Amino acid sequence: MITKDGGIQLNLYQMKADPYGVEHISKFLDDNFVSIELRGVGNMENLDEAEVMERLVNAYGSNSEFLMNRLEAVKLFVHSMQDGDYILFADEDTVHLGDLGDYFYDEWSDTPDNGLCHRRGVTWLTRIPRAELNIEVQELLAQPQMITQFQHPIARAQLDQWSSNLLGNPSDSRTTVHVDDKTISEALEILKKALHSDDFERRERAAIAILKYVKK
Repeated sequence: MITKDGGIQLNLYQMKADPYGVEHISKFLDDNFVSIELRGVGNMENLDEAEVMERLVNAYGSNSEFLMNRLEAVKLFVHSMQDGDYILFADEDTVHLGDLGDYFYDEWSDTPDNGLCHRRGVTWLTRIPRAELNIEVQELLAQPQMITQFQHPIARAQLDQWSSNLLGNPSDSRTTVHVDDKTISEALEILKKALHSDDFERRERAAIAILKYVKK
């Protein structure tokens, strides 16, 4: 079993870049985040399933198939994914591998012409030729859902041959990721806000992330 510091089990997800017919992958790659495009439902971090469904109904009406699909996406994106998990984005014949951060709600992007307000920061690690991925990862990428979790231990994905970050050694990664000062400042502001969250685990993760940054 591959774990990060503290013995936390890692999980792997695939996520579609254009579930609404709008291609967002360039923005996600350039701005180092991923998002589920849901407008007018507000911050969903501390909501239970019934409260999420109520907000979805108020925002989108009562189309049950649509709502159930979006509810499942919210459950995975907001509650199942954790800081330090990994994500795969397929872009034609290329697959992008990223290291996920915490969920946050960007209210300034909750507009009729945007909607990319439910976000997780991502450190993009490397690009992988899709044809070189093993059969189990190919099956994960072929899933039609907006977000799908890999149902095996992450070692079965055999992704460490492209990014040694998966072995807990970022210094050996094959790809150097440049993050500008503005993005770093914005990320630190988000972590500072997370220090005052009602969720103890989120406060703890934010504190650890800030201390690691200071140490570097």
